[in-house]
Amino acid sequence: MKLKCCWCAVLLIASGLSQFPARAQASPDGLVGLWGAQETLGPSIRGDLVLELRGTQWHATIAGNEVLVQPHGDELQFALPNNKGEFRGRLHPDHSIQGHWIQPAGLFNNNRYASPVHFQTAGKQRWKGQVRPLEDRFSVYVSVQRATDGSITAILRNPEANDFRRRVYEVRLENGGVELVSKGQTLKGKYDSAKDQLSLALLEGVPEVSFSRRTPENAVGFYARSQPVTPYAYRPPVARNDGWKTATLSEVGLQEEALAKLIQKIAEADPRDNPLNIQSLLIARHGKLALEEYFYGFNQDRAHDLRSAGKTLAPVLLGIARDHGADVNPSSPLYSFFPQYKPFANWDERKAPMTVRDVMTMTSGLACDDNNDESPGNEDVMQGQTKQPDWYKYTLDLPMVSRPGGSPAIYCSADLNLVGGVVRWVTGRWLPEFFEMNFAQPLQIDRYYLNLMPTAEAYTGGGAYLLPRDQLKLGQLYLNGGLWNGKRVVSKEWTTVSTARHSTFAPNLKDEPQHDYGYGWHERNFIKVGDQVFRDYLAGGNGGQLIIVIPDLDMVVGINGGSYGDFRWYRWELDLLPQFIVPAAVNH
Repeated sequence: MKLKCCWCAVLLIASGLSQFPARAQASPDGLVGLWGAQETLGPSIRGDLVLELRGTQWHATIAGNEVLVQPHGDELQFALPNNKGEFRGRLHPDHSIQGHWIQPAGLFNNNRYASPVHFQTAGKQRWKGQVRPLEDRFSVYVSVQRATDGSITAILRNPEANDFRRRVYEVRLENGGVELVSKGQTLKGKYDSAKDQLSLALLEGVPEVSFSRRTPENAVGFYARSQPVTPYAYRPPVARNDGWKTATLSEVGLQEEALAKLIQKIAEADPRDNPLNIQSLLIARHGKLALEEYFYGFNQDRAHDLRSAGKTLAPVLLGIARDHGADVNPSSPLYSFFPQYKPFANWDERKAPMTVRDVMTMTSGLACDDNNDESPGNEDVMQGQTKQPDWYKYTLDLPMVSRPGGSPAIYCSADLNLVGGVVRWVTGRWLPEFFEMNFAQPLQIDRYYLNLMPTAEAYTGGGAYLLPRDQLKLGQLYLNGGLWNGKRVVSKEWTTVSTARHSTFAPNLKDEPQHDYGYGWHERNFIKVGDQVFRDYLAGGNGGQLIIVIPDLDMVVGINGGSYGDFRWYRWELDLLPQFIVPAAVNH
């Protein structure tokens, strides 16, 4: 009789059927070391998308699937069977086609995303474009160590979502079974000491993940840079066809030594308890990209989640719509843009005077406090409920807790999502289409992923994915007064009013003063270097997604991080700018 696994032996011994002596218990010491696993679960639909007009009927072909296209005037739409994906596009008068691919929610990316598809003619009445979906990827590293007290402990690192944060697990090994135990959480799995194989059940309802041994040289994602860390050597960014002019640090008046110290500090951070979990760092000065560094396996071709830094896109789109003649102003009554949702639940006379400015500045007075788990409009509560799939309606129906325009501002993602709803109403366009034509194309942004609500409209409360170089363009656009490479994208008036003080937030940290808020921009005035104080404004998001503009230095700083739920990233702007980045400009 051949035993196929450790668990078979355990079962046989327990039932008294085994004729063999129990093998020696494996020692937890065998687990000591670094383990890694990467999972990519699609999406499977990708590659060439061909649209063809045969007579009067449109056909679509992608990844071995052929379906009929449903035209509605100049709009072209189709959906693949079994929820594999959808397409929404438009045939323009010049016979060009522009559209978006909508990928289904994945296991790790639990939203649907809309990404642009750019078509070229491929014959008579035939067009071809490329579908490039957002990868549904997940990587985990397990570092097992013997502690000073002799116990075996483990930490887990997940670069994409920081799911395990700063937990330290006790490692238990018995009869081939492994348990990683921390307060309130136990991860179970198996360890085959003979084959030196480890597997763990990390997600409920998902098969165990198989881990392999890793060395410092092949643990990208665990270490900031390949180990051992070599002294940092600066290289200027490479010019690409994305609209950025590039330069060396010295050409834009930045001191290399100060920035090298910062990059070395990031590279040498202890991955087991890392206060500097920074995945990209970019700096542009005088309109030129002069520093571009990536860490933990991220690179210039990998789109990064903006989280709440994406909120700032909603007021930008509103300003563009207004510049293009839409009948909307910050003082416009908010509820007038949503007549289709009448009657409104929890009607309160305080809702009537609520303005577009109030939701752009998070002073709506609605019960939508993201920092209060009991608030009915808390982002997690709103997105977790299934009774009302239209989040505009859900938010408009919330009760009021204060008068609009009050102080302090209350952090409310649903407020900024309503700004997107106003843009949708005044333009009559699906938001991804408006974003593509009026923001992405003028800023030479070729690839992005807009997360969608259950209604398939873009969610502007945060969560869009852009390439780091493209994220930085948002800050440069405002620093330039609404211009990108000399072309007007949004009015200077709108960039000025958007970055002025309209509301105030209470401090998040003990030693942090209160800060102001504009139209989607956080306003600060306390970067102190020597006897100089510099003002900055920023778009910020969970995990350390920061687009920071320092007007007096003509500089934009972009940071992407992986410290989701670990709010030490709040200190990055407060500490790193005055210690390293601003001195690089001031002391040059």
